[in-house]
Amino acid sequence: MAGGNAIRGSRVGAGPMGEAERGDTAPRTFVSYWCGNGHEVRPSFSVDPGVEIPEQWECTRCGLPAGQDKDHPPAAPKAEVYKTHLAYVKERRSDSEGAALLEERLGELRRLRGTDTD
Repeated sequence: MAGGNAIRGSRVGAGPMGEAERGDTAPRTFVSYWCGNGHEVRPSFSVDPGVEIPEQWECTRCGLPAGQDKDHPPAAPKAEVYKTHLAYVKERRSDSEGAALLEERLGELRRLRGTDTD
């Protein structure tokens, strides 16, 4: 049997709240969005004239972008492939520039070691 205190776990003013206590809710409109997996998301937006309804919304079930056209949902974003440091270097330099820099650096190392064969 419980502790005997009827209001245990309650706070002052707790109880069912109705419109009379909270006030009237703002007028809302519901907009349907569909993702590439066929999920429907229906967020609500204010009816105020200054409120812009976005063209896309994130699907709450799978995280894909969702659009308002059920037959043509937005495409899933392309995941950027991880690039190595060498890939970034090759974007900045051509093969001939890389070969020239390598030869220059190898020449410096040979001179420092005293193994210069030129």
